[in-house]
Amino acid sequence: MDSQNIEWIINRRDFFKSSATVGAAVISTSTYAATTTPKLRFGMVTDPHYADVDSKGSRYYRQSLAKVKECVDFMKRQQVDFLIELGDFKDEDSPPNETLTLSYLRSIENVFRSGVERTYHVLGNHDLDSISKSQFLSETTNTGISPEATFYNFSLAGFQFIVLDANFRSDGEAYDHGNFDWTEANIPANQLGWLKQQLNASSFPTIVFVHQLLDGVGTHYINNAPEVRGLLEASGKVRAVFHGHQHAGQYNRINGIHYYTLQAVVVGEGEENNAYAVVEIDADNSLSVIGYRKATSKNLDA
Repeated sequence: MDSQNIEWIINRRDFFKSSATVGAAVISTSTYAATTTPKLRFGMVTDPHYADVDSKGSRYYRQSLAKVKECVDFMKRQQVDFLIELGDFKDEDSPPNETLTLSYLRSIENVFRSGVERTYHVLGNHDLDSISKSQFLSETTNTGISPEATFYNFSLAGFQFIVLDANFRSDGEAYDHGNFDWTEANIPANQLGWLKQQLNASSFPTIVFVHQLLDGVGTHYINNAPEVRGLLEASGKVRAVFHGHQHAGQYNRINGIHYYTLQAVVVGEGEENNAYAVVEIDADNSLSVIGYRKATSKNLDA
């Protein structure tokens, strides 16, 4: 197994921060210099945990609305082909209040939909802490996707994109109104069968999005991650997997597949503690992640 566990360290000599404009970038100078005109560019953001509630610890829930607005405005200027959020879009009150939770979801969705035509969502555990999957989906838009679909795929510019839903308990029950332990995430058999079918049916190189992590073992990881990775590896088509959930972010490469976890929006006070990224796919299908604010840049095919 040619697994590489790559330490998640930003070398300040290899990165620079431009504070001249809103949405200041932290970009690898070598990656940036090597970038040619891409055939596809998409934006990513994760874990806003938006709620109109006071901060708790390092989580500044209320500020996420403005942080996501900064991201969306930047992505609009960049004219990305689509924007995807990787889960934990909203949060809740204590005790939970379904009506207020839905109002937070509507508020953050209105901002998210305000700048980029094609938008997509990945379900996270906090998206289901006081509402159901159907309630979440009824208040959000995944462009061109059935409003009932919690996992789905779409194709663009010669790439297949697959969104997975790991919000299932070990007994197969779907997360619903907080009926779960957040450390218990699973991709059930029917979804694994669907995943295999999509990988077999498409000749395109593929990128996968899922909230919980696939590249290890522990509280932030999908319980049956090895089985899922086996399907991805067997297809020979999956280039990268993008996660949220683990707020600090990380990177691994396992059997030729890149696993990149984006840093969370909710962590830290003020606009400087934001995080979002643009993924560029070049004509030769090479991938680069250009991180903004706290997000880490990485040339995945360097």
